[in-house]
Amino acid sequence: MTASTATVDRPVRSAVDVDWRRVLKWGGLMGLTMAFVASIGMLEAFDRRLIINPYLSLGYLAIGWIPFAFAYATAHEEVKEGIEAPVKGLRDVVAGAAAGLVGSAGLAVFIWMISTFSLRDIFVKLSPVLVRLLTFDTSVATGVLIWVAIMVGLGALAGVMHVVTPRLRKALFSGVAWALAVSLLEAIVKDAFDEVKLRWLSSWAYNLNGGLEAIPAIVIAIIAGIVAYRYGGTIPKARRTYAGLAPERRLRLSVIGIVLVLALFIGLPLIVGGIVNELLANVGLFLLMALGLNIVVGLAGLLDLGYVAFFAVGAYGMAVLTSPFSPRFAPALDFWVALPIVILIAAIAGLMVGTPVIRMRGDYLAIVTLGFGEIVRILFLSDWLSPYLGGAQGISRVPFIDLGPWEIKGSNPKSIFYLVAVFVVLAIYISWRLQNSRIGRAWTAMREDEDVALAMGINTVTAKLLAFVTGAILASFGGAIFAAKVGTVFPNSFSLLVSIIVLVVVIVGGMGNIPGVIVGALVLIGVLGGPTQPGLLQEFQEFKLLIYGVLLIYMMLKRPEGLVPSAMRSRELHHEELTQDAWLAKEPEPAADGGTA
Repeated sequence: MTASTATVDRPVRSAVDVDWRRVLKWGGLMGLTMAFVASIGMLEAFDRRLIINPYLSLGYLAIGWIPFAFAYATAHEEVKEGIEAPVKGLRDVVAGAAAGLVGSAGLAVFIWMISTFSLRDIFVKLSPVLVRLLTFDTSVATGVLIWVAIMVGLGALAGVMHVVTPRLRKALFSGVAWALAVSLLEAIVKDAFDEVKLRWLSSWAYNLNGGLEAIPAIVIAIIAGIVAYRYGGTIPKARRTYAGLAPERRLRLSVIGIVLVLALFIGLPLIVGGIVNELLANVGLFLLMALGLNIVVGLAGLLDLGYVAFFAVGAYGMAVLTSPFSPRFAPALDFWVALPIVILIAAIAGLMVGTPVIRMRGDYLAIVTLGFGEIVRILFLSDWLSPYLGGAQGISRVPFIDLGPWEIKGSNPKSIFYLVAVFVVLAIYISWRLQNSRIGRAWTAMREDEDVALAMGINTVTAKLLAFVTGAILASFGGAIFAAKVGTVFPNSFSLLVSIIVLVVVIVGGMGNIPGVIVGALVLIGVLGGPTQPGLLQEFQEFKLLIYGVLLIYMMLKRPEGLVPSAMRSRELHHEELTQDAWLAKEPEPAADGGTA
């Protein structure tokens, strides 16, 4: 028998052939996750904010997305090479509904336990208010039946999403996502409408107690769904068209895009209020640190857990040089005079960190840099340096930035945003030029394999030192602006948690990719907030570290290249898959007997 006539017997899968083991697995995880979210207090804490008035609160949204997501995962099956693709149809709907039923059983047990036994001595969040919310102000039996109907319905709906066409599925997801986003971004939308004299529109769309009204939410979802259905493939098509253009035309379009983005940066503070400007200024400060850490970690591959030390050096350097606080040393310089000195101090700090760790890699490098960050913080707290650095009291009376007719100070968030935007543009330009330079290619080679880079003639000592120095300088920009913005600098503002969150921003956004870092800062810092800085969703303040941890675990397991990955980083992480795809794409060679090999 020739290769061309050989056949492989494959089992035919029925449309209702449900993998019950998979249903039990995801259904059980569904119930456990919903019980966990409720028991840590998310449902009770978030219930105070309405999303769709009066039908849906943020608390019920926080627990209600779980049945849909887990049921969608139940019905989802990856198509492997050589295995027949599963039939999409009734089996997906049945699998999703069955997973919802299993999950509702687990939630029912949880509701029965917290309503029957007093567990608040161990779990303080299991309050009577939680029982009332889980039972919808009815009896336990009625509340359980309501949850069974909701979870089975959401599970079946998740299965239906596998049956519809990808284009329609994208439109449905886009409509719901836009309606929820407009409701969650209520503060920004109201500020923008008030600035452009469209308060009547926000009054029509939003309820006085918060949340979108039902009709505006439906209108937004329909419009967003129609646009996604009609123009959903426009962006990928435009990206392919852009990649096929001549280099000169690509450069011209890139310049136009940069000009439009700069115009947006200039005009955005004029149409939003002070709260949003303050939020954007905080995002910019973390973005400055993230761009610097992206060079150290994303390009050079040097895991630095003490990166906040450079931010602290910039803040304390600016405070000491400009504030009249210190009786021993108070030069009281102007911000622009002190800035070059701060940059020099940060560069020296980068050399001090980089020199001892030249021969270290991986975990050892992370531990040493973590130790350096803690040493710097403890020095700022020490009594030995308190005459110069203020000790635990910090340094106060840091003056605002004088620009002649303009004053840049923390009480004017709009001016701070513009200053931060200027330094962010400068940091992006520096990162972009370095990334495509000889030293940038040396960093990339060193990240992939330091021994091979050394064998190829790259001076890894110089490359590492340059990475640390460059990252330190970019972080010092943010520290200097932070000192002038706040007016007071305390050691507690520079804890290890700041380094970890900046690292999470780089990882989630996309290591080694400047647009990815920008997206990571906007999503994480803008929405959730920093260690002490509030984000757009202030309700998440109590749970932000938990959300950071869950998001980081998910990204490492499912999308390690980040939200907006660089092409090189994607090839590194998915090299085996790419080579397999290339092998499968080859034309089959003819066999000697006329068949195909």
